[in-house]
Amino acid sequence: MITTERMGAVDRNAEALSVPRKQLMESSGNAVARTVREEASEGDSVTVVAGRGNNGGDAFVAARFLNEFDLSVLLLGRPESISTDIARENWEALREGGYEVETITDSADLSLDDPNVIVDAMLGTGISGDLREPEATAARTINDAEATVVSVDVPSGVDADSGDVPESAVEADRVVTFHDLKPGLAELDCEVTVADIGIPRAAERYAGPGDLSIGAPDPDAAEIRVFVVGGGPYTGAPALSAQAALRAGAELSFVACPESIKDVLAGYAEDLIVQDYESDRLTVDEVDDLIETATDYEDVVVLGPGLGTADETLEAARTFLEEFEGPMVVDADALSVVPEVETDATLVCTPNRRELAEMGGPDLDDLEAGAEEIESFAADLGHVVMAKAEADVVSDGERTRISTAGTPGMAVGGTGDTLAGITAAFVKESDPFDAAVAASYANGRAAELIDDREGGLLASDLLDVLPRAIWGER
Repeated sequence: MITTERMGAVDRNAEALSVPRKQLMESSGNAVARTVREEASEGDSVTVVAGRGNNGGDAFVAARFLNEFDLSVLLLGRPESISTDIARENWEALREGGYEVETITDSADLSLDDPNVIVDAMLGTGISGDLREPEATAARTINDAEATVVSVDVPSGVDADSGDVPESAVEADRVVTFHDLKPGLAELDCEVTVADIGIPRAAERYAGPGDLSIGAPDPDAAEIRVFVVGGGPYTGAPALSAQAALRAGAELSFVACPESIKDVLAGYAEDLIVQDYESDRLTVDEVDDLIETATDYEDVVVLGPGLGTADETLEAARTFLEEFEGPMVVDADALSVVPEVETDATLVCTPNRRELAEMGGPDLDDLEAGAEEIESFAADLGHVVMAKAEADVVSDGERTRISTAGTPGMAVGGTGDTLAGITAAFVKESDPFDAAVAASYANGRAAELIDDREGGLLASDLLDVLPRAIWGER
């Protein structure tokens, strides 16, 4: 099954794979026409009742394949209010092709003239609940008719995800839905046909721009604060994570670090807020104060960049994981302690190949080829795993996606740190798995957008193009 939200992402990913939505609409309309032919005999009357969105567009296409019937097409609303270009093009194709079309701007004018088959294409999967006019009157008229009712994708008014059916919804005899069954259709008392419309399998398996619509925050999202706990032996890693979080939608980005490197970290960017503690490295003594800060301000924590692997630092990481209960991205030096810790925190773990093996996961040269093993490891671990390599593999133990976005230049140090920061900015507003998939794609896409570099990519180069990679393609 596939949810409405995920279906929208898959459509967008298919478009990025050179299968445009116009082509998918042509396939969808053809599928609707095939079902109508199963319910009608040659010469029967068929009435299409269409809305102004892509659901109506599917029906406009279907009408062109129903020439053997006494066909009429009713548009609920004015043609200029058709909401998408491809639906409008298919409406114009009917009008210019001499088909019998009529616009209904007043529901009182709606008359169906006892057709044999009615095609319900008023509202698609994105709209549910009690119908408003003119759809409410149209639905009553459809339900009162003695015709066979074929609904496009979902009966108008029915919630395609929950299956909620308001009293005003269309009562369908047949439903033609596309690509995969929607959860809300499973319990309907009618025949449901799932039509293959030519969406590539890669549009579901591989991360693409559609995943940004699910996993990335809106530019005007509620306040997102990211708290990077890192640094000690190294300074660049936590600075890159914190800056990437800002570029990915965080309003505030803090770095907690030893006092000895405070000035160095603060010097990377004036936008960072650096909070120091007295010891030279993270120890258990600092953990309570850091957790209190993160909890009080509902921060998303990034734990690990540049921390080092001193025994006392790893013990501090264990304590942090055991006691923190919020969302957290675990990266780099903190990853090794995750398998031995029980935590109520929501974790996204971001190991590279070596770190994945050190965590007890599979030792793989090719992460994509070993995606099933990574999924099994994520299931055992109980957390989202984003394994990083030429292709990133993201899994929560049940779902797995692969991101191949990026360039060879991303092998340079620091791109994993930017990925951790992006993920932190995304995970506050989204399901952790969806956030990780979107972050992986965004990080790689940012590298692809730097088209004037044949070599010498720096992780810091990604920062300026990250907003375009995230919001410019949604």
